[in-house]
Amino acid sequence: MSASASAVTTERSQAFPAIGWAGLVAGVLDISSAFALSYPKGVGPIRVLQGVAAGLIGRESMNGGLATAGLGLAIHFFIAFVAATVFYLASRKLVFLTQNAVLAGLVYGVVVYGCMYWIVMPLAYPVVHPSLSRDLTAVCVHMLLIGLPISLIVRRFSRSQLSTFNPQLPQ
Repeated sequence: MSASASAVTTERSQAFPAIGWAGLVAGVLDISSAFALSYPKGVGPIRVLQGVAAGLIGRESMNGGLATAGLGLAIHFFIAFVAATVFYLASRKLVFLTQNAVLAGLVYGVVVYGCMYWIVMPLAYPVVHPSLSRDLTAVCVHMLLIGLPISLIVRRFSRSQLSTFNPQLPQ
């Protein structure tokens, strides 16, 4: 097997675990924070997940019981895996994303926040009343619990791949 074919095989073998772990960890941290932030307001986990499903099927999701809560959970993790995939693919072209994983992750969290709160959520909920405390909390959650874990996990899987090409790179 040639060196370039070996590199492609190694990259492919690292892509799935990098994206899988990054999406899973970010998804668990994000939904856990949503549950924790909603609890003091009297909103339980099922209602939170039904709210996620409402983005796809509308307000009737709130009457769908566990079925729409399950759909909301699936949508939530789909979004987390998409976010992980986008970062992983970008890091293949922009090496500084893994070389400066902490800064890149924090910035990526802001980018994910922007996409979710300025594009995705307005499509699902056309009338959203802005709140400085809610928005600051959401930015922090996206930076620390989504962007940062994704970048650090992708870097972890990238290091083993990059060390194949550069023996001087620390493990």
